[in-house]
Amino acid sequence: MRHITPRLLAAAGLTAAVLAIAACSPAGTGGAGSGSDAAADAPGVGGTAIGFIMVGPKDDYGYNQAVYEASQVLADEYPDLEILTAENVPEDDTAATTMEQMIDRGAKIIFATSYGHLDAAQQVAEDHPDVVVVQQGNTMAEEDILPNDGTYFGTVYEPMYLAGIAAGAATESGKLGYVYAFPIPQTIANINAFQRGAESVHPGVETITVATSSWCDPAAQRDAASSLLSQGVDVLTQHQDCTKTVIDAAEAAGAYTVGYHADASELAPEGWLTGAVWEWAPLYTSIVDTILAGDFTGSEFNANYRVGYKTGTNPFVLAEFGPSVTADTIASIDEAEAWLATDEGSPFAGPVLAQDGTEVVAAGVVPDYAEIDAMDYFVQGVVGNLAQ
Repeated sequence: MRHITPRLLAAAGLTAAVLAIAACSPAGTGGAGSGSDAAADAPGVGGTAIGFIMVGPKDDYGYNQAVYEASQVLADEYPDLEILTAENVPEDDTAATTMEQMIDRGAKIIFATSYGHLDAAQQVAEDHPDVVVVQQGNTMAEEDILPNDGTYFGTVYEPMYLAGIAAGAATESGKLGYVYAFPIPQTIANINAFQRGAESVHPGVETITVATSSWCDPAAQRDAASSLLSQGVDVLTQHQDCTKTVIDAAEAAGAYTVGYHADASELAPEGWLTGAVWEWAPLYTSIVDTILAGDFTGSEFNANYRVGYKTGTNPFVLAEFGPSVTADTIASIDEAEAWLATDEGSPFAGPVLAQDGTEVVAAGVVPDYAEIDAMDYFVQGVVGNLAQ
C-alpha cells in the first residue's frame, strides 16, 4: 500500500479555493452515454465529470495554460460531462485531496498533469478502482500499473531538437542559454536534444544551463536569464512551466528566444524563433473515448504510453516560426523532422558522447523511447553540472 499522509482540513480548504467547474458547451457528440455498451463496472464509466489537476496557473504562457486550453476543448466534445479544473495544486498530499474532491463531484476520469503528481495519482487509483486516473509525464514500474491507471506523454525532445536547429542557425555568439527546473529525464533529454540540433548546423556551439529548482519562480527565472545573457548568450530557451519571464528577458536584451509548452510569440515579436508546444486535445479525446467505451483496462493507455514522430501522433509540436528564421533554416528543419520519423532518425542516434567524452550511444545505435526516458547525463557541448 502506498502511503499518503492524513489529508488536513487546511489542504482541503486550499484545493476548494482553486477548484473550478467549467460549464460544458451544448455542442458536441460525446458524453457519459458513450459507455452505454460497456460493462457497468468498467473503470471510468458512469461518471458525470472529468477532472484535471494542474501544478500552476492556467494563464502562465506555458505548461498549465496548454493543459487548461485542451481541457476546455473537451467541454465541447463531451457535453454531458462537466470539466473540473484545479490550478496551483502542489506535488504533495494536496494533489490527492483535490482528486478526492473531484470524485465527490462525480468525476470518474481524472488527469493528473504534473510530473510530481504521480504518487498521489497512484494512491487515488488504488483507493478508487472504479475511477481512471492517468498521469502526465512520469512513468510507473510495470508491476505497479493498476487496471485503472497509466501514464502518457509525448517525445518532448524531438521538437526541441528541431528548435535547436533554429537556434544554432540564429546564434552569432555560438552560446545558447537554457533555463531549466529540475534534472529529471525529460529536462535532460530536452537540453541534450536542443544542443544536438544546434550543433548539427553550427559546429562548436554551446548550450549553457542554469537550474531554478522550481517549475515556476519568476524571480529565479529572471536571475537565471540575466546570468546567461551576461555570459554572451544570444538565444534563450527554457524548461519551465511559466515561460513569460525568460521570454521577456530575452526580448528586452535583444536576444532570440525559443518558447516552450505554449505559443508565446506575442511576447517576443522581434526575437521569437519558434517553440515546442503542446496540442493535448486530440490525445485527451482518445483517452476519454477509450475509457467511456469501457475499454481502458488492457488498452495502450493502461500503460506508460508514449508517442512521437515515429508514430505520427506526437502531441508536442513545433510552433510557427518568427520573422528572422530563414527559408534555408526552415528547409533544414523540415528535412530533420522527416528523418526523425524514420527508424534511423533520433536526436540521439549514435555516436553520442557525454560531457566527459565517454561514449554513451555507439555509432549506428538508435536508442528507444524508454532508454531516452531514463537519460541522466548531459551530452558534450552542454555547459553546467546537473543540479542536485
